[in-house]
Amino acid sequence: MSANLPDYINHFLQPSSFSHPVSSVELVQTHISYVIIAGDFVYKFKKPVDFGFLNFTTLEKRKHYCLQELTLNKRLCPDIYRDVITVTREEDGFQLSGTGEVVEYGVMMTRMPEEKMMGRLLKAGKVNKEMIRRIVDTLVPFYEKAEGGTEIQQFGTAEAVSVNVLENFEQTRDFVGQDALSEDQYKTISGYARTFLENEALFLQRSKTHVKDCHGDMYSANICLADNVHIFDCIEFNERFRYCDIASDVAFLAMDLDFHGREDLSSFFISSFVSASNDPGLRDVLNFYKCYRAYVRGKIGLFTASSPEVDDVTKAGSLEQAGKYFQLAEKYAA
Repeated sequence: MSANLPDYINHFLQPSSFSHPVSSVELVQTHISYVIIAGDFVYKFKKPVDFGFLNFTTLEKRKHYCLQELTLNKRLCPDIYRDVITVTREEDGFQLSGTGEVVEYGVMMTRMPEEKMMGRLLKAGKVNKEMIRRIVDTLVPFYEKAEGGTEIQQFGTAEAVSVNVLENFEQTRDFVGQDALSEDQYKTISGYARTFLENEALFLQRSKTHVKDCHGDMYSANICLADNVHIFDCIEFNERFRYCDIASDVAFLAMDLDFHGREDLSSFFISSFVSASNDPGLRDVLNFYKCYRAYVRGKIGLFTASSPEVDDVTKAGSLEQAGKYFQLAEKYAA
């Protein structure tokens, strides 16, 4: 039991709280979510936070974004995302989808095999080119079918992209000079980004053909290389993060492979994707979007570390990882 956690989360940390077999329960926290792993299922709940770029502060908003999360993730994971569930208050505590007062909404997922998670495989040195090919084979038809159109294309202009990119620098300004982000890094990365955003013609050209309703958060932590490739946990809370150049989506995974010291697989991934999608122009913006994605991951590490409910181990790990992401962003910028 933890005083920093909501009562319903503490309740569901007990195996006996579930109607299906559960031998142990694991809680994973991010800056915006509580994720409970219990038996064959995973339950994801949104924290009542407002970071400007997302707002989960009301029960109705959390319900809306749970429904969005279910619908959008079924595009790439139709067998994993099961349903939106409620947490109800009962006489003896709480229940999933009970008959009492609804106090929270969440998303129920089928638990994927942990030994097949790409992040774990990367750390063990077990990701190979065949796995990368399978990811490319999954992504190319996904992007071909993804929604486009005039409204979505507008999110690929230099002006629109700058909103996302420059926002990161505003939201991390108060962290500059602390453990994870130095003043020099901040100036180098932000200066590079602002200069690149002056290439208005390049962004406009790509927006006409390569800006789609993408995934938005595609890196190894959100990929499971089981019998089928599952790319899960897409951005549901803000369309401007999901409506983007396909290059931005792809750059996230390429950056992540670089982060794990697998520049060889990163290069292979990009060359395979460019060939399969017939998009050589992707390389013109790749480094910029890699830098953007690395900085975003660093920012999230800072946000997670500063959350009052996270424990000291999580805080220290988040700060260490954030520092490494900012170093990588600086490398791209330089």
